[in-house]
Amino acid sequence: MNESGLSPFDFARSAERFSIQSQADRLQQKGLQRLQQEEGRVERWVLEPEGLRWRFDFTKQCIDGDAWSALKSLAEEADWKGARDAQFSGGIINSTEGRAVLHMALRGAPSDGFAFAGKPVMPEVVATREAFLDFADAVRSGGYPATDGARFTHVVNIGIGGSDLGPVMVHEALAAARMQEGSPLEVRFVSNVDPLHLDMALAGLDPARTLVVIVSKTFTTQETMANARRALAWLEFGLGASAGHHLAAVTSNVPGAADMGIAEGRVFGFDNWVGGRFSLWGPVGLAIALGSGAAAFRALLDGARAMDRHFVEADADRNVPLHLALIEIWNVNFMGHTSRAVLPYAQALHRLPAYLQQAEMESNGKAVGRDGLPVSWATHPVVWGEPGTNGQHAFHQLLHQGTQAHPVDFIAFKQPMGSDSDMHRLLLNNALAQSEAFCMGRGLASVQAEMAAAGGQKERIEAVAPHRSFPGGRPSTFMLGDALDAFSLGGLIAAHEHKIFLEGLFWNIYSFDQWGVELGKALAQQLDKEGASERWTPGSEALRKLL
Repeated sequence: MNESGLSPFDFARSAERFSIQSQADRLQQKGLQRLQQEEGRVERWVLEPEGLRWRFDFTKQCIDGDAWSALKSLAEEADWKGARDAQFSGGIINSTEGRAVLHMALRGAPSDGFAFAGKPVMPEVVATREAFLDFADAVRSGGYPATDGARFTHVVNIGIGGSDLGPVMVHEALAAARMQEGSPLEVRFVSNVDPLHLDMALAGLDPARTLVVIVSKTFTTQETMANARRALAWLEFGLGASAGHHLAAVTSNVPGAADMGIAEGRVFGFDNWVGGRFSLWGPVGLAIALGSGAAAFRALLDGARAMDRHFVEADADRNVPLHLALIEIWNVNFMGHTSRAVLPYAQALHRLPAYLQQAEMESNGKAVGRDGLPVSWATHPVVWGEPGTNGQHAFHQLLHQGTQAHPVDFIAFKQPMGSDSDMHRLLLNNALAQSEAFCMGRGLASVQAEMAAAGGQKERIEAVAPHRSFPGGRPSTFMLGDALDAFSLGGLIAAHEHKIFLEGLFWNIYSFDQWGVELGKALAQQLDKEGASERWTPGSEALRKLL
């Protein structure tokens, strides 16, 4: 093990040693439907971590105790506990960039012992937290007014990637609470360098009532700064020299923010041990606090911290992040599944699939191991999805009857998010019915009997019944929360963050860099330069002449 606490791990050799593929072959022969008949399946495969308000149901995954034992042995050989402890202690586990990965500190309590290079980080984390949350509540209350002394009514958050997807996902998820409690601010989000995105966000807004938040760690991100400059011009056209009063920044580049007229008291930074796609817990989440208030933001942090404590303290057989990670390893590397659908049965979570796409695919979409050599096994699957019940009238057809099986994550809540409890019951009934249908399917004989009972003719039954049968055996996990509130949402997000970390450990890849996003950005910047040194393909060169 090196100084980071992570050493190269031979996934393929360990998998062979523990005969995991033979377990998968055995269970594929047995089938998911027969596994449902096992005594004690609910007691073993449903996890309800104390105090977290979540029920994680893995009963409809094609796995049993023997398979889990083999997977757990693989995790132990990878030293998942030691690697976890190295991360929490500030080890340089992002080795290609020489950085620690301590986003958990952003939701930590003052008494938590997070440290980097021997220096406690919580004093600075808490000071920054209090500063940006105080600012958010001051804007909401009118304590920080617009230049004319009146209250702000709108916020435009400008960022991209982790500076957008996390905040917008959480903001949308907390919509029900804002509707019930009221909010003095409407928050809009801009990420795309397509000018229409900013045009749409600013449409109908008054510069005198609008606060613009610019989120860029370096204040050099091409797309973000292009949008920021246009937004500043819009403010200056309406407000003149006082436009800077309507700006706030989340960045470590204080001089860069000052150049745009943003006073240091409205600049909130974060350290290099926070990666962009794991940063919503700190000042990157300013827009969340502006929209929902500091109290809701603190509840979000509390839920995530509760999941952190569960991850650290729970043993392997009851540890939710470990189950999420090992079951995905199982589905990808031993069951041969290439994608996972995320189906939130909650309209407010409509941005969750996109958020998880970035968090998971940018983290673990890698083909080079920690030893610098190509890996010989599949790494992360494609993550995709839409809210239920919309998907039932679209892509669920492929999930039920397509030639390939795609594991599914269902996410639902006991308490209604809207004003009609009967409709919420209908929503939950649909979620449960879909998970049951994916698992059990419907055999040909059952369809034939139903059609015959309805008076169908033999020829018609023989012709149509095969089209109405479902193979079943499609694995799924059902995550049921008590309520879609800030605390529960924090726990759900943190569980997936720890899942990402563990998967990278088992696949022997570095989860916390993202070199794959850099090349296209670099080439895009060259297009506006004379005499670019890069060689272009004939097709690209022809396109350049048209642009």
